Amino acid sequence: MSDEIDMILLDAEEKMDKAIGVARDDFATIRTGRANPAMFNKIFVEFYDTMNPLNQMATISTPEPRMLTISPFDKGAFNAIEKALRDSDLGVNPTSDGNIIRVALPQLTEERRKEYVKLAKTKAEDSRISIRNIRRHAKDQLDKLQKDGDAGEDDVRRGEKSLDELTHKHVEHIDEILKHKEAELLEV
Repeated sequence: MSDEIDMILLDAEEKMDKAIGVARDDFATIRTGRANPAMFNKIFVEFYDTMNPLNQMATISTPEPRMLTISPFDKGAFNAIEKALRDSDLGVNPTSDGNIIRVALPQLTEERRKEYVKLAKTKAEDSRISIRNIRRHAKDQLDKLQKDGDAGEDDVRRGEKSLDELTHKHVEHIDEILKHKEAELLEV
C-alpha cells in the first residue's frame, strides 16, 4: 500500500481512538451505585462571572462507597459549588459544615438504573456514529486517491479492508465499555 493510504488509515485510527476516549469520559459521568469523583467531571461552577470546572476548584474524594467530599480551594466558592451540584442532573443534595461539602449518594431505584442504562446506550450509539463518520470520511479520501490516479485499485481495496477491520475493532471496544457500564449500573 502507498504511504498516502497508510496516512489516511493512521489518521482514521487516531480519530477513532479519540472517540473511544470521549465515550469513556461520557460513561464516567453516568452515576452508578458507588461514589466516583469522575461523576463531577462535566459540572461547571459559576464563580466570579466565569464558568469553571468543579474539579479545578476543589479536591474531590470518596471516604465511603456512597459519599463524596468536596474541599474547595477558595472558601468563597462554597455557595457557588453547592448551587452547581444542586442544579446538576445527578440528583444530589450537598450539605456543608463550612469546611467541606458532603454529597451523599442515595441508593438508586430500579427505575433510575434503567434510565441510566438507556442514557449509556444513547452515548454508546453516539460514539458508534462518530466512528462510522470517521470511516466514511477516510473511505472518501481513499476513493479520491483512486479517482485521481494516485493509488491503484488493489491498494485502495486493501486500504478499505483495513479500514473496515479498524472500524469493527473500535465499535466492538465501545460495545465492551457499554457492557461493563451496564453491569455496573444494574449491580445492586
